[in-house]
Amino acid sequence: MTERLKLISRRSFLEGLNLAVGGLALGVFAADALAAEPSGRTGPKPRTGSEAIEKSAPGLNPNAFVHVAPDGLVTIVCHRSEMGQGIRSSLPVLIADELGADMARVKIVQADAGPQYGDQNTDGSNSVRGIYEDMRQVGATARTMLVAAAASRWKVKPEDCEARDHAVFHKGSQKTLGFGELVGDASKRAVPKREAVKLRPRSELRRVGRQLPLLDGPAYVNGSAVFGADLRLPGMLVAVIARPAVAGGRVVKFDATRALAVPGVKRVIELPAPKKPFTFQQWGGVAVLAENTWAAMKGRAALDITWEDGPNASYDSKQYRETLAASVRAPGTAVRNVGDVDAALQKAARVIEAEYYIPHLPHVPMEPPVALARVDKDSCEVWAPTQNPQAAHMVAAGVLGMPPEKIQVHVTFLGGGFGRKSKADFIAEVVWLAREAGVPVRVQWTREDDVRNDYYHSVSTQRLSAGLDASGKVVAWRHRTAFPPIGSTFSPANRPGAPDLQQGVTDLALDIPNVRAEACEANAHVRIGWLRSVYNIFHGFAVNSFVDELAHAKGVDPRDMLLEVVGPPRVVSLQELGVPKLENYGQPLDVHPVDTARMRRVIERVTELSRWSERKKDGRALGLAAHRSFLSYVAVVASVVKDPNGKLRVDEAWIVVDAGTVINPDRVRAQMEGSIIFGMSLALHGEISMKNGAVEQSNFRDFKLVRIGEAPRRIHVDIIPSEGAPGGIGEPGVPPVAPAIVNAVFALTGTRVRELPLSKALAV
Repeated sequence: MTERLKLISRRSFLEGLNLAVGGLALGVFAADALAAEPSGRTGPKPRTGSEAIEKSAPGLNPNAFVHVAPDGLVTIVCHRSEMGQGIRSSLPVLIADELGADMARVKIVQADAGPQYGDQNTDGSNSVRGIYEDMRQVGATARTMLVAAAASRWKVKPEDCEARDHAVFHKGSQKTLGFGELVGDASKRAVPKREAVKLRPRSELRRVGRQLPLLDGPAYVNGSAVFGADLRLPGMLVAVIARPAVAGGRVVKFDATRALAVPGVKRVIELPAPKKPFTFQQWGGVAVLAENTWAAMKGRAALDITWEDGPNASYDSKQYRETLAASVRAPGTAVRNVGDVDAALQKAARVIEAEYYIPHLPHVPMEPPVALARVDKDSCEVWAPTQNPQAAHMVAAGVLGMPPEKIQVHVTFLGGGFGRKSKADFIAEVVWLAREAGVPVRVQWTREDDVRNDYYHSVSTQRLSAGLDASGKVVAWRHRTAFPPIGSTFSPANRPGAPDLQQGVTDLALDIPNVRAEACEANAHVRIGWLRSVYNIFHGFAVNSFVDELAHAKGVDPRDMLLEVVGPPRVVSLQELGVPKLENYGQPLDVHPVDTARMRRVIERVTELSRWSERKKDGRALGLAAHRSFLSYVAVVASVVKDPNGKLRVDEAWIVVDAGTVINPDRVRAQMEGSIIFGMSLALHGEISMKNGAVEQSNFRDFKLVRIGEAPRRIHVDIIPSEGAPGGIGEPGVPPVAPAIVNAVFALTGTRVRELPLSKALAV
């Protein structure tokens, strides 16, 4: 039985399943879906060269992203990582639309790490919003050269020609030349400068904003998609690492005798201990290298290690909560100031205050970190499911002391990311071990490794105070927030800075005459990293919960209270925000202003769809929340009921998003649906706790995610039509989910929840 189980891989199972159902046709685009030929029990073999366009390839090659071959095949490089969000089904389509290519004759390949692609970091909901115009320019440049070649051959003006349907047409004579027929002439022309290239009118982008197939769907279904753990190299060993349980811990001594006695175990190697700041160093510990993952895991279990836990050994997250509470009960550093908050609070007819707490959170993507590396004397090759190929490349070069041009980083599919795989610690581990072992090594993290050795989302406590005048109008708003910032992983930072608070605090539109936001001190005792929607998670939770509390205190509808706080439609100035500048997610404020009209629109639309005004007549308990993040506006309404066992459950949810121009509506809907489930997991169950510096959770048995039985029976998604500049999609749906749920819980039970997860206070 054991031998038979060895023969059944994930790939062979999916291939058999695909044959059993007769195959599935999920898309019509031609693509290299990161597939490799299966090689029996050893799994697919990694490719040994770049999948991107070779400069020596014949044809038109105006930039690093587009190549048109003499046979007309158009190759488009996707330089962002595919982790289920569908970026390979979106960015290349935008380029092809601008070019005028027929997607049936387009091949899409995945880029390796390389400076020629600009920023490759697939993080911050930036894969469309940050490079939308640049990617259009990429396609337009190739189109301009093909049109110029055709016009020259026909001796007509380029403006009298158009590129569409994989060919160039002369408008007057109806002459036609296919792309392949033109590449010889076009490739001899100088690549035009950016200012000489005109983008198409939006109306000519034939696929943008329409339903598009999931390009890699067939590969997911038939098992040909290659993820990090699928790869093999001849002579490869699998490494599983016993890492320190406490951040900054180190090995004092170890005995490898029993580990080496496990069949299949070949080497036991100690890794260097990390030094502060932790950055993306390897975590330290002891690696067991074996012929297969199971042997490596058994060998690790047999290790006898004595640890020194270091200065974070006393960290107790329960006690630390009191530290954070004390921090926000005292004045912090002002990062936003309008009017005189202290005087307004003193004069207020009524002051309302509340504290909110969210614990540490892990990323837990379905695929734990994994990477494969081969290191020779003067070269290194890495295969990894990385969100940030260039960071992986830089870290590998630093660990090995090798010139960057001697290192290649190939990107596989990612089985989820949520920000975890933009950290390159697992890359540092694999290249170091491959060099030390002298053979190719694949470092495999287990789920327990992933839960216990993460870069955790920061724990946070916030204290909000509002002053109301005699008529009930909010005249003062003070927001104090304390959390160990992400910067603590890279420097000795011990409090959030102004850029940190622009995620839901300093960029929060408030129609209130006196406003102050303060950053309060908080020291880090674990590695802190960004998680999907980052600080917006706890800022959105606190602000939306507090607005609901103000509504109850005033005896008004929470929707009306939220719209009152947001204020009338307007573009909010820096002066009104009370800040000297706003990072604005890296985009200019004149293109992406803080726009309350857009915020009001999503609030009004989501309450219309959910029949908010009829909720009491219908006997429903609904909660509302809205948030601007990553330059998009999202509002959520959640319906909470009690099941026959008296447990609370979210039975229905509505989510409305205004993200400006949308390339791929199907992927937007999927991201919004996923945001509801992701946000529910955080709200209902999400907590990482520490005792004696070590994480108390280990796997999905004690760190729960929302299961099918807990999911809403219906999730309604609505996308606001817009031709504005694109906003983010992957993250903005998450922040309003938890506060919408807790506000619905209050509407149903009268219990005000100011701490997550809900499961600590109520039966869910």
